[in-house]
Amino acid sequence: MTKVKITVLKTDFYPDLAAEYGKPELGPCAAMKVGDVFYADVKCPEGFCHTAWNCIYQYVFALANGGGREGFFYNDWSREPGLAISSCNDGFRPVIFKLEATDIPSEKGK
Repeated sequence: MTKVKITVLKTDFYPDLAAEYGKPELGPCAAMKVGDVFYADVKCPEGFCHTAWNCIYQYVFALANGGGREGFFYNDWSREPGLAISSCNDGFRPVIFKLEATDIPSEKGK
């Protein structure tokens, strides 16, 4: 098992949806910032949003265990093997992540 590099690529915010359906103080995601980098295997990294983790965990788990190195799905998703683009499912303020397989050994795999 190896670690997966998780990079925050983009944070978005939909003020029209927030104005219509959200609480008045709702704003962009305060937990994740563009450029943040985390490393994980099967455990949510410290400082990472647990809701976002639940959304991307399946891809992190696959990459940490050697999956996705030949591509995901029918090999028609991402250009590079060992790479996945995923997001949290917050409809007001989604965050987009780049997940990359690494050769960094996991402490869990030892």
